[in-house]
Amino acid sequence: MITIFRTSISTAMSFFDGIPVAPPIEVFHKNKLYLEETAPVKVNLTIGAYRTEEGLPWVLPVVHDTEVEIANDTTLNHEYLPVLGHEGFRKAATELVLGEDSPAIIEGRSFGVQCLSGTGALRAGAEFLAHVCNMKTVYVSNPTWGNHKLVFKKAGFAEVRDYTFWDYDNKRVHIEKLLSDLENAPEKSVIILHGCAHNPTGMDPTQDQWKLIAEVIKRKNLFTFFDIAYQGFASGDPAADAWAIRYFVEQGMEMVVSQSFAKNFGLYNERVGNLTVVVNNPAVIGGFQSQMSLVIRANWSNPPAHGARIVHKVLTTPARREQWHQAIQTMSSRIKEMRAALLSHLKQLSTPGTWDHITQQIGMFSYTGLTSAQVDHLIAHHKVFLLSDGRINICGLNTKNVEYVAKAIDETVRAVKSNI
Repeated sequence: MITIFRTSISTAMSFFDGIPVAPPIEVFHKNKLYLEETAPVKVNLTIGAYRTEEGLPWVLPVVHDTEVEIANDTTLNHEYLPVLGHEGFRKAATELVLGEDSPAIIEGRSFGVQCLSGTGALRAGAEFLAHVCNMKTVYVSNPTWGNHKLVFKKAGFAEVRDYTFWDYDNKRVHIEKLLSDLENAPEKSVIILHGCAHNPTGMDPTQDQWKLIAEVIKRKNLFTFFDIAYQGFASGDPAADAWAIRYFVEQGMEMVVSQSFAKNFGLYNERVGNLTVVVNNPAVIGGFQSQMSLVIRANWSNPPAHGARIVHKVLTTPARREQWHQAIQTMSSRIKEMRAALLSHLKQLSTPGTWDHITQQIGMFSYTGLTSAQVDHLIAHHKVFLLSDGRINICGLNTKNVEYVAKAIDETVRAVKSNI
């Protein structure tokens, strides 16, 4: 008689035993909590996506029309794109951020690499700098977008350091400490700069301050890595939003620029991005592209075509491009109106603290200055969901809920004291 011994699957040893549970990604976790909340009145100011006055996602009309045309184009297929991406898209994206009359474009010193939105562009650029150029130290602003440090750590940077950006007491860019931190950065450090609509503060350096930043970076032989996720979306003017990047190029500075088309085209889940590269010597481009091809090959191999086709058609067709300009102006204007409305309600309530920074900031986010304890109170008592650092997505406000949010903030700052 043969006896068969069975081992319980639930008690068997696993290669994956002991893996700790990672903390949740806050922005998606808070969004999930909002969706699960059953209270009749609730407000979602968490996730970074545009919402209409009705609180709904918006498919830009020009994007919808272009998608229909693409779907009906029988000449298109689903063959692989080149490793570096859709050539027409890469060219159009590079021209959008640098300007068609950029000296880098005219002199053949720039090119684009299609990536998986802004995050993919950051990762590809970071891996290239770390493994091909042997750059190991990167500086990110304090505060910064929650994913910056993770991307550069995972890409192989040995040191991820902060440079001061925000003056928490005065709600402004702390230009003095920012410049001091850059002065003390080791040569060949990578400096991450937000091209416009700084996330999370919504406050950008002035043009004069950008000039000071560029002077230090150039003189100290630091490397510039711009991250621009809101071009056109921030002010309604794509050229104005790219001013800092174009100024750095005019100063003869090499750089890489991460571009995202999630916000300004509403293509959040299509993952459309570009890494624009500016070099001083066109002769290095062949080697750069060959090594970048290996970075891409080891990650996603070939990028997706659909979103890139949309952006390419819109940017290269004058009538469509004008429709896009109108759409980004619509989004930018609504955000400005909601900033003004929130500030007006807070002033009417004589809410303790200073709140003028709400309208001084631009883009999707406002860095309110609310403390984590106040954030917890807002969520628990008023069902107003926001991030623990006090960042709110202004797009989540509308004429139906902005007064409610202002009253919730007013009650909270009176009940939970801080130094706002």
